[in-house]
Amino acid sequence: MLIIDAANSDYKAVNEKLRNTDEDCTIEGCCGQRFIAAGMSGKNVTIHGIPGNALGAYLNDSHITVNGNAQDAVGDTMNEGKILIYGNIGDAAGYAMRGGKIYVQGNAGYRAGIHMKAYKEKIPVMIIGGCAGSFLGEYQAGGIIIVLGLHKNSKSIVGNFPCTGMHGGKMFLRGDCGHIRFSGQVTAKTAGDEDLEEIREYLSEYCADFGYFLDGILSEPFTVITPDSKNPYKQMYVAN
Repeated sequence: MLIIDAANSDYKAVNEKLRNTDEDCTIEGCCGQRFIAAGMSGKNVTIHGIPGNALGAYLNDSHITVNGNAQDAVGDTMNEGKILIYGNIGDAAGYAMRGGKIYVQGNAGYRAGIHMKAYKEKIPVMIIGGCAGSFLGEYQAGGIIIVLGLHKNSKSIVGNFPCTGMHGGKMFLRGDCGHIRFSGQVTAKTAGDEDLEEIREYLSEYCADFGYFLDGILSEPFTVITPDSKNPYKQMYVAN
């Protein structure tokens, strides 16, 4: 295990040490260093502190655990791997991600999952344990976004304008979503057994990571949101 002291290092020095080892790494004293593990493959990185923007951008088959919060653009365009956040994340998490998993114990800022897409056999998955800000799943083209609302403290599970421009993929929101205004180009319905079976594996993994019980997660209904193929964004996208 390689211990990297980031307290007095810039992001270039931290990433250089990551690139030059095949060992599992723990980064101590992280405070805003950007691009940690960006584009890296085969790494297992644990971070104590708060990494800066673009943590795990273009990630390839690596595992990142953050024991704290993370800033904006977590998992930007990631291809494969897993990012586990024991805290909250900033804006635009999972921007254009086409594979891998981002699991967040806390809340997410604006535009989480923007431009998320699937690629061949890859299905990107983002699970947010608390609530998410406005424009969740904006222009979503593939993959799965799940928001659990476990500790939203009377706040809405999502902010304004969820699923704006959504033309692929699925979104699952836990609990009562009757107050949420969705675009006319998407369909929102109560998730049935078949819908829940599709995400059961991911929820089980999430519960194992953060110490929750699956039965408790499934004790409330979910709403599943998908694009409405009968009412697409005709001026924006080509109909299937």
